[in-house]
Amino acid sequence: MKKSDREIMEILEAYDATESAHSAAQLAGVDPKTVRRYVAARDQGRPVTGAGRRPRMLDEYMPKIEEWVERGNGKVRADIVHERLVAMGFTGTERTTRRAVAQVKAAWRAGHQRTYRPWITEPGLWLQFDWGEGPKVPGPDGVLRSTLLFCAWLAWSRFRVVIPAWDQKLPTLIACLDATLRRVGGVPTYVLTDNAKTVSVDHVAGVPVRHPQIVQAARHYGTQVHTCVPFDPESKGGTESTVRLAKADVVPTEANLREQYGSFAELEAACEQFCAKVNSRKHR
Repeated sequence: MKKSDREIMEILEAYDATESAHSAAQLAGVDPKTVRRYVAARDQGRPVTGAGRRPRMLDEYMPKIEEWVERGNGKVRADIVHERLVAMGFTGTERTTRRAVAQVKAAWRAGHQRTYRPWITEPGLWLQFDWGEGPKVPGPDGVLRSTLLFCAWLAWSRFRVVIPAWDQKLPTLIACLDATLRRVGGVPTYVLTDNAKTVSVDHVAGVPVRHPQIVQAARHYGTQVHTCVPFDPESKGGTESTVRLAKADVVPTEANLREQYGSFAELEAACEQFCAKVNSRKHR
């Protein structure tokens, strides 16, 4: 019968006090063999409170599997690992190898997780913006056209601005930025966005080359445009969250039960209502 954690600790404590298996067994009320088993497990560094694990024929190959997973940045395939192990003399099945590789990959991911820390900002320092896919509304000719949602997020105050648009060309972008700054009532020190062609025309040695017109617009308003790390949307999570919230509330879906828009003006009114709702709500 397996002992409870408390009983195991009492057995080990009795052995440490007497340094004799028979004396400790008398104090703990167990068999001396039980005392020796738990003491041996503790001295060998094996877990004494959990279920024991029998030795596996793959144990001697585990250091090599860990090396291959580390070299492959956690992406090495289990079938490739099994082929290499068979060439080294391993006689087990591929299922055993897959289980071991999955275990090593899980440990590798646990040790290489991205660390998230609170972003402590200053008032008026950062403004983030991004584009999201909006609903389809009738255009001037009556034909349904796709729309876009310009979503801006002012750090520290968490003030959000959502503006619908027909496209995300450079003139539209500058017009949306102008409308956002007017709603905010000021100009932030930095504006952060992704690496769209309207902002960064190229990357040279990893350094983004800004679009000359966006640089002129930023100089006109007295701010600086920065871009996040390519293919890393988490580096501008504030505006990513704004896009997600705006699409969940403004775009008609089965979840929000919102009806389709009859005109672009109705979409604009819905965006204004969304901004009024989220900006008037007290943040926790």
